[in-house]
Amino acid sequence: MAEERRRPEGRSGERRSNMGRTSSGKRPSGSRPSSSSSARRSSSSGRGSAHSSARSSSGRSESDIRRSASGSSSRGGSRTSSSRSRSDAERRRSSSYDSRREQLERENRRYSSANRRRKKRRKYRVQPRAFIFAAVMLLLIVGVVFLATSLIGGKRIRNPFRGIGMKEGTIIEYNMPSNVMAAGTPEEWLTLEAAQKGKVDPHISIIMVGDMLMHLNVTKSGFMDEAGTQKNYDHIFADIKDEVEAADIAIVNQEIMMGGEDLGYSGYPMFNTADELATSIHDAGFNVVLHATNHTMDKWKVGLLHTMEVWKQFPDIKVLGINETAEAQDEIYVYEKDGMKIALLNYTYGLNGMPMPDDMPFAVNLIEEGLMDRNIKKAHEVADFVVVLIHWGNEYQTYASDNQKMWCKWFLDRDVDLIIGAHPHVIQPVEWYENEETGHKMLVYYSLGNFITGTRATKPGTGEQVVGGMAKVELTRDDSGKVVIESYGVEPTIAHIDVNGGYGKIYTKFLKNYTEEDARNNILSYNDSLFSLQMCKDLCKKVWGDLYTEE
Repeated sequence: MAEERRRPEGRSGERRSNMGRTSSGKRPSGSRPSSSSSARRSSSSGRGSAHSSARSSSGRSESDIRRSASGSSSRGGSRTSSSRSRSDAERRRSSSYDSRREQLERENRRYSSANRRRKKRRKYRVQPRAFIFAAVMLLLIVGVVFLATSLIGGKRIRNPFRGIGMKEGTIIEYNMPSNVMAAGTPEEWLTLEAAQKGKVDPHISIIMVGDMLMHLNVTKSGFMDEAGTQKNYDHIFADIKDEVEAADIAIVNQEIMMGGEDLGYSGYPMFNTADELATSIHDAGFNVVLHATNHTMDKWKVGLLHTMEVWKQFPDIKVLGINETAEAQDEIYVYEKDGMKIALLNYTYGLNGMPMPDDMPFAVNLIEEGLMDRNIKKAHEVADFVVVLIHWGNEYQTYASDNQKMWCKWFLDRDVDLIIGAHPHVIQPVEWYENEETGHKMLVYYSLGNFITGTRATKPGTGEQVVGGMAKVELTRDDSGKVVIESYGVEPTIAHIDVNGGYGKIYTKFLKNYTEEDARNNILSYNDSLFSLQMCKDLCKKVWGDLYTEE
């Protein structure tokens, strides 16, 4: 029996059924077929079941047959249930296997995706060693530059930083002495700073234009409508604006007061112009306005006070020559840049016979020895360089008067450094003065002529009144630390009075930008038989000599 159990189950039923038979193949009489044999035969096929039943009925009772059939049926059901159980178990195992396989596949995909991301990050990750290497190389480069500059000791070298915001060919001044690294205490740094002061290369640029002679037609050229409800005077300065904005100190001689529209706009001889002119002067880039002129009191005290109020709208503009208080008259205006201090003073020869206000005898700075001497002494105390901006000379005279030369000697004796004049309405020469005893030098521009004018005079020579000049002076420190004039020059200008008139038709251009067509359309070509573009150039050459180069 044990040996039979080890054999495959498919043949065990056959052996068990043979156990009830004799060796001849017949079952002994009286013996019963086993219930398992009957069940297998009854479940194997219909024909086998019928044959077995017929054969058994000959030797068994009907009740035995019924019990046998009942038992066979019961065992058949049990086997079917067992088969279903095995199928269900197999399905569960298969389902469990499929689920496990899907889970493994998902984990594998997730691992593969994470692994790819890690590889990608590693690919673009900057290693700390790269940062360290870059820092070391940068320090080495900086060290080499500093070593080279200290060895050069102030020699000019080409800009090594070309391409990062500096123009090609830029010259950089290196003045790093060998003892700069040794200065460790505040006292040593102060000593070093004092030693280097004379080696600094500072600059201050000064420009000034002549008389803003606002004839009534010039005032009306800013009327944007016939009634003059809207006004603008930017056109006067359009051609020169860039030069004005580039200067450190940009000065204009505002000959005419802005007394207010209520007093009425007027021209010669009692001038009054529009408040809007101040806005255009400011927007053009001027930061110093001169008001000590012979026309300052043309509209009396009310016009003077109104002008002062107009300029208060522009705190970045310094107005010179007029004062609200006696204390203001003794104040010295000083412009400072790069450690250089420049004092500016403004005076006029007179007021066309108009009196000062009774309660404001200090209102206008006049050419008076006491006032000027006091101001100049104080200016030397607070500044390195003194400039006198003066309203003087004879009108329409293209050379300096004896009175102008007399005052020049007076200013030279007081160590004034620069004089720029106005009022004659024509250009006058530029000249150096030198004190033979002290060696002090003073540069003088006698007159810059008119910057703008609306003259309609009809006589030969009137054209000279439209020729003006822009003074250009560059200041620096010399080797001793003294502020001196490094360079100077003059740029000719032309006041254009268009024959057609109207808004924007009176303006100023540099002579180099003025054309033959412009000259033909200037009203002076009709009013002055001598006027032409070449006449303007010849006048500049006659008055300024080599200082003017025709372009």
